[in-house]
Amino acid sequence: MTDRIVDVAAAVVQRPDGSFLLAQRPPGKVYAGYWEFPGGKIEPGETAAAALKRELEEELGMIALCIYPWLTRVYEYPHATVKLHFQRVVQWLGEPQSKEAQAFAWQLPGEFGVKPMLPANAVVLKALELPVLYAITNATVLGEKEALARLESALDGGLKLVQVRERHFEQARLERFAREVVSRCNQYGATVLVNGDAALAAVIGADGVHLTARQLMKTTSRPNLPWCAASCHERKEIEQAESLGLDLIVLGPVKATVSHPDARALGWQRFDDLAADVSIPVYALGGMRSADLEEAWEHGAHGVAMLRGAWSGD
Repeated sequence: MTDRIVDVAAAVVQRPDGSFLLAQRPPGKVYAGYWEFPGGKIEPGETAAAALKRELEEELGMIALCIYPWLTRVYEYPHATVKLHFQRVVQWLGEPQSKEAQAFAWQLPGEFGVKPMLPANAVVLKALELPVLYAITNATVLGEKEALARLESALDGGLKLVQVRERHFEQARLERFAREVVSRCNQYGATVLVNGDAALAAVIGADGVHLTARQLMKTTSRPNLPWCAASCHERKEIEQAESLGLDLIVLGPVKATVSHPDARALGWQRFDDLAADVSIPVYALGGMRSADLEEAWEHGAHGVAMLRGAWSGD
């Protein structure tokens, strides 16, 4: 196998309901019959977005109108090492057509009716199960009763990912509150991560743990939970999260925040630089509101993580 890395643009074409497009590799190609995200090789001098637009039009007759950078993953196949530049396509013209005699299918996250899938896509399929909004509890400020009431309202409005982070609660109080959060989220099919305490997460039946940046740098193996996240502020922390095989990170603060007034804000350009070529979903954190979502997508984020903004009723 050659050591040369082949750059490939891969399209995650998504409908408003979250379903995404998969295409089957046609006869005569390597891994014929396997399913993959549509796309193709990036030509010399071509950007990933330009290559993706060209490939979608050539292969499926679709004209991409709105493209956001997403994940970048390197995978070693027996025949080649590929660097896959995954990009989300949320607006396009035309319906997919089989221009190269390939089949295609729309699939929902977590519900795959086609196989086999190309092995490079396993992590990407799990990433697509993540919603774009990540809410962090704020019972220390709101009070537990009000925090739970706002959580119930947000869940009723579609919230699907919650982190329990109440650093000033003593352990027994934290466990009681976290159990209440898990109970309510279970009723709505929402995922719950516990900040900084994998043991507590396991005991109360939460879905996973969210490591602090300090914990992340001291961790030598991925916690044994379905979902694992971490807070990151710089490149070495991002690389550590990737090496541990974590499912997502939050990166910030992007803007100045009330909770961390002395922390230096990254700004969107620095966020963009750090998020580029990251292999797992990145959430923008720090002063975020739902209205910041599109700007976050433009800078490579999967979504936004919010503390106060999650419970403001925006």
